[in-house]
Amino acid sequence: MKIAVFLAFVGLLAGPACAQTALPKNEALIFCYFKNNGQDGLHLASSRDGYTWTALKHDSTFLRPTVSQDRLMRDPCILRGADGRFHMVWTVSWQDKGIGYATSKDLIHWSEQRFLPVMAHEPGTRNTWAPEITYDPGSKTYLIYWASTVTGKFPETQSQEEKGYNHRIYATSTKDFQTFTPTKLLYEPGFNVIDASIQPDGKRYVMFLKDETREPVQKNLRVAFSDKLVGPYGPSSAPITGSYWAEGPTAIKLGAEWLVYFDKYREHKYGAIKSADLTHWTDVSDQIKLPAGLRHGTIFRVSAQELKLLEQQ
Repeated sequence: MKIAVFLAFVGLLAGPACAQTALPKNEALIFCYFKNNGQDGLHLASSRDGYTWTALKHDSTFLRPTVSQDRLMRDPCILRGADGRFHMVWTVSWQDKGIGYATSKDLIHWSEQRFLPVMAHEPGTRNTWAPEITYDPGSKTYLIYWASTVTGKFPETQSQEEKGYNHRIYATSTKDFQTFTPTKLLYEPGFNVIDASIQPDGKRYVMFLKDETREPVQKNLRVAFSDKLVGPYGPSSAPITGSYWAEGPTAIKLGAEWLVYFDKYREHKYGAIKSADLTHWTDVSDQIKLPAGLRHGTIFRVSAQELKLLEQQ
């Protein structure tokens, strides 16, 4: 009887951990993020299981923003490119017509920061928010995409609430981060949309996105799919998050399961959901542990050796 009780107790303790997927010994995860308003720059946290995160460098900045008059570094997105380097884009301002860009070989030493005027051709552009990068190995091209409100566009879904913002997802492509294709509309779901994040899923691509409509629905996360990175993407799914307001999704696939982190920004905390099929979702918010004050960012993989160097900072 005592043995049975003891085994049951051990099973109870092991339950949540068994549901998580351990990473290979030579691999780790990095969460890049900002704090407060993004004025002090890039922060990094590490994890070996995708659930428990530790702030690196005592949660001090790895890179301070220098571009744009506002000099912010919000919504950082870092992608390891085909060249082996880390490429980062970020929001530089609440109202600018471009984004920030920098590159690094080790996440410690960074190139000179550049301002990419991706919406300068649109005089009615009110903002350029939450840029991300996804790589297309077929065309050897990087797709950079973001949310912008352009005055006078999509009036049928215009609202007077929240300063009249009415975002859509725009994009440009590049092979070398020196020359860029003309900016084009990437996704028009028929509603105010921000915070797109695209991941490959076998032979298709999945876009995680935020429905920014305030009424009549809650602000929530959804998914849309395409056979090609550049689209077209199909209709968005039903909400995959709950009755709380959610934004800033970042997804990582661990084993057979997708894990999506997001900011429950009205509650000043983070949430997470997981799924094996991108259709049925389970809330695992009670299983995650993050540094205090972590805000909107992205998750990516590094080697154990790269993590060791970051831990020495």
